[in-house]
Amino acid sequence: MIVARLKEYRKLNDVTQKSVAIAINVSERAYQHYELGTREPNHDNLVMLCRYLNVSADYLLGLTDTPTPLYRKEEDNE
Repeated sequence: MIVARLKEYRKLNDVTQKSVAIAINVSERAYQHYELGTREPNHDNLVMLCRYLNVSADYLLGLTDTPTPLYRKEEDNE
């Protein structure tokens, strides 16, 4: 499940694999493995992915279909 959701949210946010890799401090190739499903992110990288994409780990892991954001942007609180 994480494979499809990573790719979906990355494209939805119009960012490259390289941008995500830089944001979570892994190589571009390592991130590509996440999207291919040949490797899974470790706990720390999963947390960073959730923060970067602003979705819950439960959503990325397929435990829920609701991509509840981890936090709200300041403009949403006004």
